[in-house]
Amino acid sequence: MADVEKESMKNYHIASEKINPEASRYPYCIVWTPIPVLSWLFPFIGHMGICTSTGVIRDFAGPYFVSEDNMAFGQPTKYWMLDVSKVYTSGSNAWDTAVHDASEEYKHRMHNLCCDNCHSHVAMALNLMRYENSTSWNMVNLCLLALIHGKHVSCAGFLKTWLPFLMLMGIVLTVALALNLR
Repeated sequence: MADVEKESMKNYHIASEKINPEASRYPYCIVWTPIPVLSWLFPFIGHMGICTSTGVIRDFAGPYFVSEDNMAFGQPTKYWMLDVSKVYTSGSNAWDTAVHDASEEYKHRMHNLCCDNCHSHVAMALNLMRYENSTSWNMVNLCLLALIHGKHVSCAGFLKTWLPFLMLMGIVLTVALALNLR
């Protein structure tokens, strides 16, 4: 058991050293970026993609289209690094095959903001690879887990994610206070 844990930590460390926000490379990661207006109102809702073992981003960007290294709403502002050793058959080949197969499937699907979207694409990839020995990944648990485990790529990424929401809340509070003072 200790050897498996050591190997897992070694894989995690090697992959984390290869994360390069300047080159937009996030191996074994789920990446996230805000959607204008929607994320300003609900900062936990955004656009999601999944990266290959080399860090190439794949995202379901619209009807019948999965982009490669060109996220629909701009560069990632957050990433959530996953542990490749938690893939059922283990290894980068299983990871890349699952990302590829999910992307090929989503190239034949209509995009639906509420029920078959970028989060669903990522969930399918995780289900295909049986990440953490599970086939019950879905857009709701991915949204929550990305919010909890996601790390901002930089201070600018943090501001791009949260500043519009905080500014809107400031305006709403200012207006509410002004109306209550009358």
